[in-house]
Amino acid sequence: MSLLPQRVRSLVPASVRDSPRLRAAAVGAGLIPPRTMHSAGEAALLRRLAEGRRRVVEVGVYEGSSAVVLCDVLGPEAELHLIDPFGHHPDALRPGWGATEAATKRVVARAARGPRGPKVVWHIAFSVPVAEAWAGGPVDLVFIDGDHSEAGVAADWAAWAPLVEVGGCVMFHDARHGVPGGVGLPGPTAVVDRDVRTAPGWEVVDEVDAAVAVRRVA
Repeated sequence: MSLLPQRVRSLVPASVRDSPRLRAAAVGAGLIPPRTMHSAGEAALLRRLAEGRRRVVEVGVYEGSSAVVLCDVLGPEAELHLIDPFGHHPDALRPGWGATEAATKRVVARAARGPRGPKVVWHIAFSVPVAEAWAGGPVDLVFIDGDHSEAGVAADWAAWAPLVEVGGCVMFHDARHGVPGGVGLPGPTAVVDRDVRTAPGWEVVDEVDAAVAVRRVA
């Protein structure tokens, strides 16, 4: 189904536009696109990091906009693991924002392109328990964009970093708060600055807007 024209969507009152229930119905039906949570530069970086990857994990899916980017890059030989407990979580989303599992799954299913896209594996859960029970083999890209509290980001990094193979990458969102030319939030930025930038065996490979990407080198 075609998207409603932007001029029509712009006339919708914010109280309606931000209603999780009404948004879920419209997003799931394809009437409106998933809310974009990344800049054009961040999307381009995510695309570059995902090219040729075999097993990708996204922590924090929301309405699926970054998962759509990943589906567009990954081929049928790849697995895309999507982790989100859904509902509203104050350390992950703005007040009043939320997404529903059914609507986001429909968005991703459309983007996955059937047999031409990646195998999509859903984990309707918080990310750390998924990592602790992980038996899916080495991971070569993790996108951390879920719980934005300092404790939540630190827990995600500690849980997923050991599962990334040499040459694999981790990309953090909202991690350049206060950096010249950057944007972000205090929690992710504190973890990246304190624990990630100088982590043994890792190197920063790129950063743009709110995103920081690191690669495992040893």
